[in-house]
Amino acid sequence: MADVLTAEAVREELGGLAGWSAGPAGLTRTVELTDFPEAIAVVDRVAVAAEEMDHHPDIDIRWRTLTFRCVTHSVGGVTRRDLELARRIDEIVGSLR
Repeated sequence: MADVLTAEAVREELGGLAGWSAGPAGLTRTVELTDFPEAIAVVDRVAVAAEEMDHHPDIDIRWRTLTFRCVTHSVGGVTRRDLELARRIDEIVGSLR
Protein backbone atom coordinates (compact mmCIF):
# COMPACT_ATOMS: atom_id res chain seq x y z
CA MET A 1 0.00 0.00 0.00
CA ALA A 2 1.23 3.49 -0.84
CA ASP A 3 2.24 5.88 1.93
CA VAL A 4 0.57 9.27 2.29
CA LEU A 5 3.05 12.07 1.71
CA THR A 6 3.48 14.86 4.22
CA ALA A 7 2.23 18.33 3.30
CA GLU A 8 5.86 19.47 3.12
CA ALA A 9 6.81 16.67 0.71
CA VAL A 10 3.84 17.50 -1.51
CA ARG A 11 4.78 21.21 -1.54
CA GLU A 12 8.34 20.32 -2.58
CA GLU A 13 7.11 18.12 -5.42
CA LEU A 14 4.67 20.79 -6.62
CA GLY A 15 7.67 22.90 -7.62
CA GLY A 16 8.08 20.63 -10.64
CA LEU A 17 4.39 20.55 -11.52
CA ALA A 18 3.31 23.80 -13.16
CA GLY A 19 -0.33 24.67 -12.70
CA TRP A 20 -1.01 22.13 -9.95
CA SER A 21 -2.15 22.98 -6.46
CA ALA A 22 -2.52 20.85 -3.37
CA GLY A 23 -5.23 20.81 -0.76
CA PRO A 24 -7.35 18.47 1.32
CA ALA A 25 -8.90 17.01 -1.84
CA GLY A 26 -5.52 16.12 -3.38
CA LEU A 27 -3.57 17.55 -6.30
CA THR A 28 -5.64 19.69 -8.66
CA ARG A 29 -5.05 21.24 -12.06
CA THR A 30 -7.48 22.95 -14.43
CA VAL A 31 -6.68 23.26 -18.12
CA GLU A 32 -8.56 24.96 -20.92
CA LEU A 33 -8.41 23.37 -24.34
CA THR A 34 -9.35 24.73 -27.75
CA ASP A 35 -12.76 23.10 -27.93
CA PHE A 36 -14.88 20.25 -26.58
CA PRO A 37 -13.54 17.55 -28.95
CA GLU A 38 -9.96 18.39 -27.97
CA ALA A 39 -10.91 18.22 -24.29
CA ILE A 40 -12.47 14.80 -24.75
CA ALA A 41 -9.40 13.63 -26.70
CA VAL A 42 -7.27 14.62 -23.68
CA VAL A 43 -9.62 12.73 -21.36
CA ASP A 44 -9.32 9.66 -23.62
CA ARG A 45 -5.51 9.81 -23.50
CA VAL A 46 -5.49 10.32 -19.72
CA ALA A 47 -7.82 7.32 -19.41
CA VAL A 48 -5.32 5.12 -21.26
CA ALA A 49 -2.44 6.34 -19.07
CA ALA A 50 -4.52 5.83 -15.93
CA GLU A 51 -5.38 2.27 -16.94
CA GLU A 52 -1.70 1.54 -17.59
CA MET A 53 -0.87 2.85 -14.10
CA ASP A 54 -3.95 1.30 -12.47
CA HIS A 55 -4.46 4.69 -10.82
CA HIS A 56 -7.30 6.95 -11.91
CA PRO A 57 -7.85 10.69 -11.48
CA ASP A 58 -11.15 12.42 -10.81
CA ILE A 59 -11.97 14.44 -13.92
CA ASP A 60 -14.50 17.25 -14.20
CA ILE A 61 -15.47 18.16 -17.77
CA ARG A 62 -17.00 21.58 -18.46
CA TRP A 63 -17.14 22.19 -22.21
CA ARG A 64 -13.47 22.78 -23.06
CA THR A 65 -12.26 23.08 -19.46
CA LEU A 66 -10.96 20.03 -17.61
CA THR A 67 -10.17 19.80 -13.92
CA PHE A 68 -8.02 16.88 -12.83
CA ARG A 69 -7.81 15.77 -9.20
CA CYS A 70 -5.28 13.17 -8.11
CA VAL A 71 -5.62 11.56 -4.70
CA THR A 72 -5.24 8.02 -3.45
CA HIS A 73 -8.68 7.47 -1.96
CA SER A 74 -7.74 4.14 -0.39
CA VAL A 75 -5.24 5.84 1.95
CA GLY A 76 -6.92 9.23 2.20
CA GLY A 77 -4.18 11.44 0.81
CA VAL A 78 -1.56 12.21 -1.81
CA THR A 79 0.99 9.51 -2.60
CA ARG A 80 3.86 9.15 -5.06
CA ARG A 81 1.38 7.52 -7.45
CA ASP A 82 -0.62 10.75 -7.56
CA LEU A 83 2.49 12.76 -8.38
CA GLU A 84 3.39 10.35 -11.18
CA LEU A 85 -0.13 10.53 -12.56
CA ALA A 86 0.01 14.34 -12.45
CA ARG A 87 3.27 14.20 -14.45
CA ARG A 88 1.65 11.91 -17.02
CA ILE A 89 -1.31 14.29 -17.33
CA ASP A 90 1.13 17.16 -17.84
CA GLU A 91 2.87 15.23 -20.62
CA ILE A 92 -0.44 14.61 -22.37
CA VAL A 93 -1.63 18.21 -22.07
CA GLY A 94 1.81 19.52 -23.05
CA SER A 95 1.87 17.43 -26.21
CA LEU A 96 -1.04 19.51 -27.55
CA ARG A 97 0.67 22.86 -27.16
